[in-house]
Amino acid sequence: MTARLVLLCGTSFSGKSTVARELARRLPARVVSLDEINERRGLWGGDGIPLEEWGRTHAIASAEVRELLTTGTSVVVDDTSSPRFLRDGWRTLAEAAAVRFTLVYVDVDHATVRARRDANRADPRRRDVADAVLAEHLGTFEPPGVDEDAVRVGSVKDLDQVWGAGR
Repeated sequence: MTARLVLLCGTSFSGKSTVARELARRLPARVVSLDEINERRGLWGGDGIPLEEWGRTHAIASAEVRELLTTGTSVVVDDTSSPRFLRDGWRTLAEAAAVRFTLVYVDVDHATVRARRDANRADPRRRDVADAVLAEHLGTFEPPGVDEDAVRVGSVKDLDQVWGAGR
């Protein structure tokens, strides 16, 4: 089996990490999570992270992904993947590594995202995202364009319907 790179895209609280774990199990693949890299670095996106620190985290993630792909290991990148230039960078990385690239957009409406964040505040399963950080994130998030050929899912349940389509 040839290695592949699957890039997750979606807002905070859209369900990307759940989808990433399930895709990694099905492929099989390793998950590279930018949130986990930030945590190793002592940062938390829910508090707001300066762009230069996100750049450093992205560079670390890119190096980890390149290394895994060179060993023939498929990778699922768990990140918001906004703005588009980040998605284009991952496409370029996949092309340079001569592996198949798939963009999976976890498309969830903002009301659901806020409801999930509020539910998490009542029964914390993950760290919180500050109101101002979430508002800016939702306001500036760039969903994939039609030309990006993204696989759209609303949740992990949708993977059965779309993943069997030769992606």
